[in-house]
Amino acid sequence: MNKLINHLSEKQNTLFLIDALGAILTSFFMFIIMRQFNEYFGMPKSVLTYLGGIAFCFCVYSTSCFLFLRGQWPLFIRIISISNLLYCAFTIGALVNSYTLLTQIGLIYFLTEIVIILLLCYVELKVARKIKYGNIDH
Repeated sequence: MNKLINHLSEKQNTLFLIDALGAILTSFFMFIIMRQFNEYFGMPKSVLTYLGGIAFCFCVYSTSCFLFLRGQWPLFIRIISISNLLYCAFTIGALVNSYTLLTQIGLIYFLTEIVIILLLCYVELKVARKIKYGNIDH
């Protein structure tokens, strides 16, 4: 994990590219796949719209950072990381609220997405700390 954090702290824009690709994949999945095959997932379409819209906004943010950002990396990495954490909290709330409607596949999908995003947030925050302080153990 330290090798990954060291690599990404030297190539910060790669971290934004990873985040943007994940966000567009999530957005696509929410808007296209899950809405089309909703009976297999069970999440209300209105919730899928909100989650997909948020993911799309994150994609625009991360893509913009990837393409245009040339400084203040830790601040912008923290912004997307905290945003991702809030997205996870919103998703957990949606899971609790819609639990009786969800299928096993839907529950597994959302829980897996949350775990992946939380891992990404961990890496993002460690990278931001390493860039800012030069040491990931602070």
